[in-house]
Amino acid sequence: MDFFKGQESLTIMDWILRSVVSFVFLLVAAKLMGQRSISQLRFVDFLIAMTLGNVIAHPLSDEKLGLAGSMITTIVLILLYIVATWTGLKWPFFKRYLDPHPLILVKNGQISFRNLSKARISIEHLFSELRKEKAADIRKVSLALWEPGGTISVFMSAPNQSVTPADLNLNPPPFQLHRPIVIDGKIDVSLLREIGKDKEWLEKKTAPYAADLREVRLATVDGSEQVTVHPVPDSAR
Repeated sequence: MDFFKGQESLTIMDWILRSVVSFVFLLVAAKLMGQRSISQLRFVDFLIAMTLGNVIAHPLSDEKLGLAGSMITTIVLILLYIVATWTGLKWPFFKRYLDPHPLILVKNGQISFRNLSKARISIEHLFSELRKEKAADIRKVSLALWEPGGTISVFMSAPNQSVTPADLNLNPPPFQLHRPIVIDGKIDVSLLREIGKDKEWLEKKTAPYAADLREVRLATVDGSEQVTVHPVPDSAR
């Protein structure tokens, strides 16, 4: 356990153990910080990510720095992150500082150059984001917002929005989410348990397509418990 402390030199095994412990520790730390810190790098998330990266990286490249001190520092930073997040939920002023209101970049086809400057977004980047939303003509954009997470939300004007079945007074079938229940012959047991079925039920559903579940490359199940076995192209065999 000497690799936790600063050393004049470390053996190859000490470096490996230090890397493994740091990796596992960061996995636990990320789990404690929550999904939001991973999926949305806002101001405080970016700050904590940059700090944690530096705290853990140095002991992994310098044997004279102990790993224990970095781990303690990381724990303190995580606690501060949790406190800052909780404070942001309770105090509106602090919340506005951490998560400012979105900036209007385009309104009724007109670009707000002042807000573009505030967000430090170039015209080229704005048009690039609009193209991703299939907005070829900026005059057809009703509203474009720069979100605190760094993304741009685009809303087309009413005459240029996509037509939906409701607009045509159609009654389409309800939405069904298909989820993989068999991948490369392996059953997703948790999903099977969630829908209240067993292996025998699944075997009956896939029997017309494969004699053995181990031969199924991909099978999905929807909300109506309908199982679909997806064929494998000859080129992929």
